[in-house]
Amino acid sequence: MSGSVIKDIKLAPAGWQKINWVKEYMPVLKKIDEKFSVEKPLAGKNMVVTIHLEAKTAYMALVLKNAGASVAITGSNPLSTQDEIAAALVEADIKVYATHNCTNAEYDAYIDKAIDIQPDLIIDDGGDLVAQLHGARKALAGKVIGGSEETTTGVHRLRSFEKTGRLAFPMIAVNDAYCKYLFDNRYGTGQSAWDGILRTTNLVVAGKRVVVAGYGWCGKGVAMRAKGLGANVIVTEIDPIKAVEAAFDGFTVLPMKEAAKIGDIFITVTGCTDVLTKEHFTVMKNGVILANAGHFDVEINKNHLAALSVKDPYESRKNILTYTMPDGRRINLLGEGRLVNLACGDGHPAEIMDLSFTMQVLSMVYLLENAGKLENRVYNLPDELSVKTAQTKLAAMNTEIDILTKTQKEYMGMA
Repeated sequence: MSGSVIKDIKLAPAGWQKINWVKEYMPVLKKIDEKFSVEKPLAGKNMVVTIHLEAKTAYMALVLKNAGASVAITGSNPLSTQDEIAAALVEADIKVYATHNCTNAEYDAYIDKAIDIQPDLIIDDGGDLVAQLHGARKALAGKVIGGSEETTTGVHRLRSFEKTGRLAFPMIAVNDAYCKYLFDNRYGTGQSAWDGILRTTNLVVAGKRVVVAGYGWCGKGVAMRAKGLGANVIVTEIDPIKAVEAAFDGFTVLPMKEAAKIGDIFITVTGCTDVLTKEHFTVMKNGVILANAGHFDVEINKNHLAALSVKDPYESRKNILTYTMPDGRRINLLGEGRLVNLACGDGHPAEIMDLSFTMQVLSMVYLLENAGKLENRVYNLPDELSVKTAQTKLAAMNTEIDILTKTQKEYMGMA
């Protein structure tokens, strides 16, 4: 498509191969696609999507287009953009502004170009798109009917806008949907973070001490999968309730200053900054692995790592930068400290994103159906949409569940 900015249109066949593969494992979104391709609930609307640009995202973008929307899409992380996927979407008549490993300036420019479509609806992942619409492109914010947010980090940013009265349009926190954090955050992050770590390092996990920073839904998933791989899991937390939960789940709970001395693999998944700093790097063991599964590359302080290193970091293996400490210890950083599941892997499994992206599409239709009725606030996804998504997933899995009888409903006060 004229005006798109991608690496190479000739990569499209490889992109279609990936898209066609995941489609077969996303039956819920496929059912939504079949319905909305006929009904066209998004007809005449312009949409900007800023999410990790890989195969599952591409399929969602195609579903939005088939539902009648004009779609412009960018990546939400320079290292997670797959150039072959971008090329395939251009062939599908979607405006694409994304290249793998782009600079920060290019990344901001791509979002700006996508906003030129003058969106009626938006889907964001991390809050950069919303921030742009409240900053340099705020003149177009009044046209936006509403949007949705995919991640915990993005929801935090949205609530900050809401708290200060600056939020210019309603946003749905899809990330906080019951169906989303139970499956996407826990099972999706749990598996995909380890996919990225294992394929990048080719090291055994069994017997190692794995330190998981943060015991939210994502941290629970990462810790659970580490335990399944045979690791001795240590959890660090700031929330006393989550710390007790981690202890009751069978994990050792320590402050990071103590965990830093004994860990072999560190995974940050807090959504906060400076989780690992020079205080920790100076006591870590030789050869430790550092990975981040939070949205932004701020949880592991790379400036501190670089300042401590006595030589320039070198690529010891693809997607691994090794820093050399004054005493000769080596500290290995995966994926430049960006989202390890996407910087070093393909992101969440297709079956997981099938649920999350279905909720994103349903959110867009909900916003249109309620246009003018919603305040400029952060809303949770209506429970009925989560339930609808789960019901459709069960049907796709050929799984039936019980239904309350009339007597049971009366007993529960539901009649």
